[in-house]
Amino acid sequence: MATSREMTAGPALPLIFHFTMPLLLGNLLQQTYSLVDAAIVGKYLGINALASVGASSSVIFLILGFCNGCSCGFGIPVAQKFGARDYSMMRRYVAVSLKLSWIFSVAIAIVTAVYCSDILRIMQTPESIFEGAYLYLLITFLGVPCTFLYNLLSSIIRALGDSKTPFWFLLFSTVLNVLLDLFCILVLGWGVAGAAVATLIAQGVSAFLCYVYMYRHFRILRSSPEESQFQVKLARHLMNIGVPMGLQFSITAIGSIMLQSANNALGTACVAAFTSGVRIKMFFICPFESLGIAMATYCGQNYGAGKPGRIWKGIKSSSGMMMVYAMATFILLRFGATWLALLFVDSSETEIIRNTELFLQVSSYFFPALGLLCILRYTIQGAGYTNLAMLSGVSEMIARALISLYAVPAFGYIAVCYGDPTAWMAADVFLIPAFVWVYHRLKKMAYCPGSDKTAADCSG
Repeated sequence: MATSREMTAGPALPLIFHFTMPLLLGNLLQQTYSLVDAAIVGKYLGINALASVGASSSVIFLILGFCNGCSCGFGIPVAQKFGARDYSMMRRYVAVSLKLSWIFSVAIAIVTAVYCSDILRIMQTPESIFEGAYLYLLITFLGVPCTFLYNLLSSIIRALGDSKTPFWFLLFSTVLNVLLDLFCILVLGWGVAGAAVATLIAQGVSAFLCYVYMYRHFRILRSSPEESQFQVKLARHLMNIGVPMGLQFSITAIGSIMLQSANNALGTACVAAFTSGVRIKMFFICPFESLGIAMATYCGQNYGAGKPGRIWKGIKSSSGMMMVYAMATFILLRFGATWLALLFVDSSETEIIRNTELFLQVSSYFFPALGLLCILRYTIQGAGYTNLAMLSGVSEMIARALISLYAVPAFGYIAVCYGDPTAWMAADVFLIPAFVWVYHRLKKMAYCPGSDKTAADCSG
């Protein structure tokens, strides 16, 4: 029987560490099948096919990032009510969030599929890779409901303090995705479209199994007919938290799209190098994202339990873990970037290998800034201040936009390499004072378990 876990008592570091590890393994698995997609496509279908997969990666992040942000946001009230031990209200939030996820995801899938071609034109996608990029992007958009549902179910389960169950389903999904990749591309000969189909099927199966398992094995989630009803008030509260989180990802992605569009104009070789570099980078930054997600749950539960003092302990513990990992990753990428680039292209592609290496090494210098960004942003979100987190995304977008508009045309690919690090530092400039403000507010507030009132309201 699967069990929930409270994070409102005990030493912060081991709690966050043990909660983060399954998240990290899950994120690594997600990036693994992203790497597998790119590696199989690059090795067996060629450079143009690899560029086709990468040409739309920022747009995919824009859409799927919004879905993932909404899913995480929908899980915050669940974590808060779980921390407050108001299980009936928690189940009501779960029921409403599931209904909202279907409405959001189907609408997003329809709109994005219709405008798929226009999006690629706006991004200056080279004609030599346009057809492949279109098929990959279209199939990915059609699979949005599967992605949204899986992310929401994982967010709900994590809100209960269980980060292991989503990992096992993701492990299954990853293995299935790799097998389907090989089958669709090498056996069926579907090309770039086969990679997208494989991911869609794997995520859909994983989401379905996760849903069935969750309601069979988590007794605390079994709701009465009354608790399962759709409630407009709860839906409004979920959207007030989830939509800003989704927009924060999307706003960040807008800057990434501008950066990728500027890079696309540099030619197919730069697109291929950017594609491989981003895939490798995403793999290595998983621990930062995992720590952040852990802090969102940790903060949400302790906010719900009326223990803001534990949040600062969590910040210190997670920051220490982050710095140790950032130093280790810097050393690894400093000396191993060339070998990693060879996973995607043959050794004869010297320009692509050189540009991939440059991209990774520049990024590694600024990983501590990214780690701090993830910890502070998710902590602020866990406390319910999602609008502030969204504004940090605006800072990132502005930084990437400036690099895209002015630096890339003047300096070329090297400016592309500094696009993300500049955005990370811009976000930190906003997030550090924002967290100080939020933390001082939390220290002055005592959350009333089982309600949405502050201490002043409760006293009345």
